Amino acid sequence: MNKIILVAIFLFAGILVKAQQVDSIYFHLYTDSLKKGQHNYINVDGKLSNGSWLPLTAKQILFTSSEGTFNGNELFIPDHFKPEKVTVKAVLRSNPAVWKEITIWIKQLPDPFLPNRNEVDNAPRRNRKNN
Repeated sequence: MNKIILVAIFLFAGILVKAQQVDSIYFHLYTDSLKKGQHNYINVDGKLSNGSWLPLTAKQILFTSSEGTFNGNELFIPDHFKPEKVTVKAVLRSNPAVWKEITIWIKQLPDPFLPNRNEVDNAPRRNRKNN
């Protein structure tokens, strides 16, 4: 009787593990371009066989890129970088047959000027009229 229960538990556990496997991966980027001189987070989510989503890290994904260097999920693009785009490949470590590749553009224009806290606090106030 105990053997039957153990077999049933192992079979059920096997079904649960199978239901939790990553079937496919997708890039869900937070931005439309990468910034030079910064660590750019590359977000990859796994779609599980039960339909739910799981955020994946470098523990589950092997990241490679045509340029730059990876540290975990972060791709560093140096300040002096000249190309207009980078190709990033993500491979599921547990099943290398599951992979995606994406081309991401590099931001070319500098960020706009943002005032510091002191400049904001000391700026003249404008009157607003109620409409």
